[in-house]
Amino acid sequence: MLYDLFNYLERAFDLPGAQLFRFISFRAAMAILLSLVITMVLGKRIIAYLQKKQVGESIRDLGLEGQNEKAGTPTMGGLIILAAVIVPILLFARLSNIYILLMLAVTVILGMIGFMDDYIKVFRKNKKGLAGRFKIMGQVLVGILVGATIYFHPDVQIRDFSTIYKYEVNDGIIASQPAESYPASGENLGNGRYSDDGHYFLSHDVHSNKTTIPFLKNNEFDYNSLLFFLGGDAYRWGWLIYIPIVILIITAVSNGANLTDGLDGLATGVSAVVIFTLLVFAYVSGNVLFADYLNIIYIPHSGELVIFAAAFVGACVGFLWYNSYPASVFMGDTGSLAIGGIIATLAIVVRKELLLPLLCGIFLIESLSVIIQVAWFKYTRRKYGEGRRIFLMSPLHHHYQKKGLAEPKIVVRFWIVSIMLAVLSVITLKVR
Repeated sequence: MLYDLFNYLERAFDLPGAQLFRFISFRAAMAILLSLVITMVLGKRIIAYLQKKQVGESIRDLGLEGQNEKAGTPTMGGLIILAAVIVPILLFARLSNIYILLMLAVTVILGMIGFMDDYIKVFRKNKKGLAGRFKIMGQVLVGILVGATIYFHPDVQIRDFSTIYKYEVNDGIIASQPAESYPASGENLGNGRYSDDGHYFLSHDVHSNKTTIPFLKNNEFDYNSLLFFLGGDAYRWGWLIYIPIVILIITAVSNGANLTDGLDGLATGVSAVVIFTLLVFAYVSGNVLFADYLNIIYIPHSGELVIFAAAFVGACVGFLWYNSYPASVFMGDTGSLAIGGIIATLAIVVRKELLLPLLCGIFLIESLSVIIQVAWFKYTRRKYGEGRRIFLMSPLHHHYQKKGLAEPKIVVRFWIVSIMLAVLSVITLKVR
């Protein structure tokens, strides 16, 4: 909104300083500052309102020390995070950008699903909340929206180098002719690239669902190649594979974030680290110079996602003001479901979804701990007549609580592991 306003003021009235809004870095900085202000100022009022309405968390007895002290703590604090993300985006991002519109849609839809779950728990006094099948249906709907948009929308493009020419230099004049082989190396000049072995190839933007495989050279992977047996019809039917993969990723990460939200500040801090890493990926993927230097996929117009990620980081860090131990408010499913979906969608858009098992390692191990615990319990109950457990309690953070570790120590250690995983993820830009 402000981008278009100040762009108009610059053209019409030559307003001093209006050009600042052309820079993504400036708008990202403003977004993160505004999101921090919103969480810290608006958050206090929302918490007071939730306390007044007695919107308190109902704590299930897990036999953990100090657990009952959290009973009655206001929940649905995810509303603070959502407001701190949406408002800066509406003000500082280009609302005509397809990626921004997609991220806003994901945020609102998953936020509404989480809100309905919290509403049923708190106001309808139903501890089970929204039925699991309805949550899954909502996540599948979001997956279809994201997958279909990326696969079919014409504005979703990547920079491709595919028009190849052979060139020869005679008396300083470059004479070129079509060639079939791709160059091994070279440098960008304008919209093309000269190679050392006498080839030149032009760049153009194409609609594609290619992604990046971490740790490998020549690491671009086209999902349509999985349908190689269809030949030229692979792209026509590629969505049958791509969209289910997107649904799986969004559902897994969203539920992983939800399971991680069990200790004060745990999911919030881990999410801030993950989204900051994705901010870095969005910046280099949306900058043609960095993308070429790092030899990664350049995604035109994706730089606007830096503003979204910045607002998200500010919202998470600001929410920690109230959510750190001892928490004054819980985010509830209103926040955790949306956070996971946002992370998954952003990774998919910047073509780094295959990196999520490493980057979101905390979410993954928390989810696996639940799956392993339940599967082993059912298996041993059938085989031995009584269910046995691998962990003292799942998700994994409760296992460490049962072992006697203090809650703040568990949270900080999980943060440290998350930072280590984030650093490893960034290293994949160069290590192949």
